[in-house]
Amino acid sequence: MHKSLYSRPNDVFLMLLRDVRMSKRLRQSDLAIRLGRSQAIVSRVESGERRLDITELVVWLAAMDTDIVTFAKQLHSSLEGDIAGTERRRQKRLQQAGRRGP
Repeated sequence: MHKSLYSRPNDVFLMLLRDVRMSKRLRQSDLAIRLGRSQAIVSRVESGERRLDITELVVWLAAMDTDIVTFAKQLHSSLEGDIAGTERRRQKRLQQAGRRGP
């Protein structure tokens, strides 16, 4: 299994997180103030150098006046093709494994 840090879904996640901030017309420094963190931390998260756990994500989204459900729906919509492709590959592997037998 490949590292999720360097995957397309993670790139989409980071892009969406940045897009939410920008759609609210917030600079990194503005978000940092709302979070009580440094601008450097915001930059590290958006560049993928630092990861957020789910509880941190909820706080970040709240600081941008966005909720986790809305964000998750947007992320899912952005990743639908990736999710479908992953499922097709999984089904193909299962079929191939079934042909080989015990």
